[in-house]
Amino acid sequence: MNRVVDPTETEAHDPALRPRNLREFVGQKRIVENLRVYIKAALQRGEPLDHVLLAGPPGLGKTSLAYVIAETMGTQVRTASGPTLERGGDLAAILTGLDKGEVLFIDEIHRMSRAVEEVLYPAMEDFEIDLVLGSGPGAQSLKVPLQPFTLVAATTRSGMLTAPLRARFGIHATFDFYSAAELAIIITASAERMGVVITPEGCRELARRSRGTPRIANRMLRRVRDFAEVQGDGTIDADITRISLERLEVDLLGLDNMDRRILEAIAITFSGGPVGLGTLAASIGESRDTIEETYEPFLIQLGFLQRTPRGRVVTPRGREHLGLPGPVDAPQETLL
Repeated sequence: MNRVVDPTETEAHDPALRPRNLREFVGQKRIVENLRVYIKAALQRGEPLDHVLLAGPPGLGKTSLAYVIAETMGTQVRTASGPTLERGGDLAAILTGLDKGEVLFIDEIHRMSRAVEEVLYPAMEDFEIDLVLGSGPGAQSLKVPLQPFTLVAATTRSGMLTAPLRARFGIHATFDFYSAAELAIIITASAERMGVVITPEGCRELARRSRGTPRIANRMLRRVRDFAEVQGDGTIDADITRISLERLEVDLLGLDNMDRRILEAIAITFSGGPVGLGTLAASIGESRDTIEETYEPFLIQLGFLQRTPRGRVVTPRGREHLGLPGPVDAPQETLL
């Protein structure tokens, strides 16, 4: 069963809920204000915007901002995903089809193969690509010019990008989690577009359990709407929100059953830690990457979990949230 608080899950995404311009884009104030300047300057010069790298946890609006950039520049956006670009020719076919000033959005660019990345270098820097005709001793290299374009790339693991690729982006933006007040604005706008009546109290209750992530907020809004329509009068108020999220096993801070399993495994099974990531993954039956990319960022943001050189540790705040007593003395270390 899919987690309602999974920030990577996009199966129920509704494009109609995306912000359509920078004015509608809520949160990430520093990034948005800087982009306004960069875009205005590029338009005044009649040039494409510098290439943009958007980094941060999933569900915070990186894809939405890519579409907003294209809309503000008055151009189209073409999309691709790092894992699906398996050969250099795959990317070359996309690049040669771009019109002047268009935006190419590549999601999960950190998962792009090295062969594709090497095609991207001259395309980003000189707006040309090198094509090899033939094979063996008779092979010839041909430079193909491209129309000037803007690459907007998104990554949840910026540390996995190579230095040469990172250096070719003129604009770097790292997304932060949203405040409850910002999420309340997003939820109110989404409810209006969905034709849902939501009270200020219901909106605040939903916002504070949305893990600082707009994608989760919109997904939970849909699920709470279902309960409101079937078990209420269709209005989302504080009571129906609490009842709905209790049924979905989402607690007051937005933690679900898997989050609690991770904290309990470290706090109880491994005496509070430190415990290696591999050992933790094996103990709860989840992959290392999923724990590191999906679960840990929010637990660390709350101050419930710490990454240390020796492994993961549950903090006193995390133990308190679980209703456990303070940490025992001298916990036994568990290595990878």
